[in-house]
Amino acid sequence: MATLFSKSNRKKFLVWIVPPLAFAIIKLLYSTCKKKYHIPSQDMVEPSLYALWHGELLMLPFAYIHISKSQQLDAIISRHGDGEIIAKVIQLFGGGTIRGSSSKGSSTVLKNALRSLQKGRDIAITPDGPRGPKHSVADGLITLAKLKNVPIVTLNCQPSSYWKMKSWDAFCIPKPFCTLSFYIGEPFYVGDLSLDEAKKIIQKKLLNHAI
Repeated sequence: MATLFSKSNRKKFLVWIVPPLAFAIIKLLYSTCKKKYHIPSQDMVEPSLYALWHGELLMLPFAYIHISKSQQLDAIISRHGDGEIIAKVIQLFGGGTIRGSSSKGSSTVLKNALRSLQKGRDIAITPDGPRGPKHSVADGLITLAKLKNVPIVTLNCQPSSYWKMKSWDAFCIPKPFCTLSFYIGEPFYVGDLSLDEAKKIIQKKLLNHAI
């Protein structure tokens, strides 16, 4: 009996039961909301790197689905904490996942992301994840953009009303029947910029519509 309720078995149960429930709740919540999409004037380039703040990611799969023609995306998801649950929710949306982060498994993540880009798949990345600081920009996004010379597209979601979790990223949960304003940035390149310059411009663009 003790083995049945062990920590590892409880974790396996949560990973099995939580993702489909979360997916259903997210879709139901989205269906109650009014949506406003702010679309870039230029066409999307494929493949691209989609950058979003960790605290805003709940509703942003819908923004990608709305604008993408191919809808072939791999999201970089950490191996920390709730990463397994997030990965399975992304898979229910139809996306693939690359597991790891800048602190653990970084070389493997980079290789797998480059392989995905080579196949023409988009990559989604939270530059301030998995542990912050909030609204910081890690090197991985810029490294990928430079190595493959692919554009970066910023994604933001601004709910008209929402709850904020007491977490490092102030994770945002929109309230039912609010208005979701999705901001999709113009694709831009950072190949000619220094690392610091690229970080500043990415941060500035993502903060323009941050909550």
